[in-house]
Amino acid sequence: APWKAVLVLLSPPAFSTTCARCAKDRRLRQKRAISERQLTRYFVDHRKVRVVGGQGGAGGHSFYSEPRKIFGGPDGGNGGDGGHVILKADQQTKSLSSVLPFYQGFRGERGGRKNCYGANGACVYVKVPIGTLVKEDGEVVADLTQHGEEYVAAYGGAGGKGNRFFLSNENRAPTLFTPGEPGQERVLHLELKTTAHAGLVGFPNAGKSSLLRAISRAKPAVAAYPFTTLNPHVGIVHYQDYEQVAVADIPGLIKGAHQNRGLGVTFLKHIERCRFLLFVVDLSVPQPWIQLQDLKYELEQYDRGLSERPCVVIGNKIDLAESRINLPLLREQVAERVIALSALTGDNLEELLWHLRELYDTYVKTEQSRGQSPVKW
Repeated sequence: APWKAVLVLLSPPAFSTTCARCAKDRRLRQKRAISERQLTRYFVDHRKVRVVGGQGGAGGHSFYSEPRKIFGGPDGGNGGDGGHVILKADQQTKSLSSVLPFYQGFRGERGGRKNCYGANGACVYVKVPIGTLVKEDGEVVADLTQHGEEYVAAYGGAGGKGNRFFLSNENRAPTLFTPGEPGQERVLHLELKTTAHAGLVGFPNAGKSSLLRAISRAKPAVAAYPFTTLNPHVGIVHYQDYEQVAVADIPGLIKGAHQNRGLGVTFLKHIERCRFLLFVVDLSVPQPWIQLQDLKYELEQYDRGLSERPCVVIGNKIDLAESRINLPLLREQVAERVIALSALTGDNLEELLWHLRELYDTYVKTEQSRGQSPVKW
């Protein structure tokens, strides 16, 4: 029918790596400008937290008495235990920005009459992202890497004993009862290692933030000066079959980053959890393959074997004249696959999205063959 054809023409096209119209729509999508200072509240990768377990409830102090049974004896019950403070890895939580600097468990109730025990205090659950490291005095005490995994950060205090507990043949009417014990108190440092599927690794001003804005809905700050990105950002690439691939924009590295120069190892740790790497090099600079060698050297010095993970080399700024001259030279110098594109104009983004999906599918099959569940976003 004619109306059916009209509906087909008016319906929005589905995303496809071979559709030029869809690619044009993706790269021309306008995004509201947002500064790096505003972005800091969206992604926080470090928190110092003081946790205190709940106070245990005091024991009861009472004597049973009723008509014709005046001296019924002690019947004060024990107090309830204090509530714990528990860190729980949650797949929906992506940053430590929602974690407060102080948490305390609920207090246990006091023991009642007629040997009634007090209720235990409720536990306080603190949701943290998957990949959170829990440190105390510089030592790692927990690594939450699975959804639903829990760690008791502070135990609640034990409840006090009622006077019924102290009944004995020598003391038939004890008046002694004990208060509840205080909860455990600790100061913990929470560090987040981003568990994205892919990590954008490159030197400052290589175009990592612009590339992430082009392929996802993330809004990292973009400017014509180095170190524009001071915090990691995670963007989600959506595919037609509803698969989602998380891509992390790691702040720019410099020579000597493994020695804590520049932004240092603060952001090198985020690359550890990435399943595959996207090396972004600036094709407009002389000898761009030197950038790739330096990046691999920094990763290898930080963690041996990190640079050998599945990767692809992205030659950015292909829209410049110098880049077109350096592209064939780069392909001769490196053994990895080189994808030339322009994050500014959107040229050849389809090839990157296609290869990104291939890397993701390979990662999923590898995890399933090992009997492990792959990370899903």
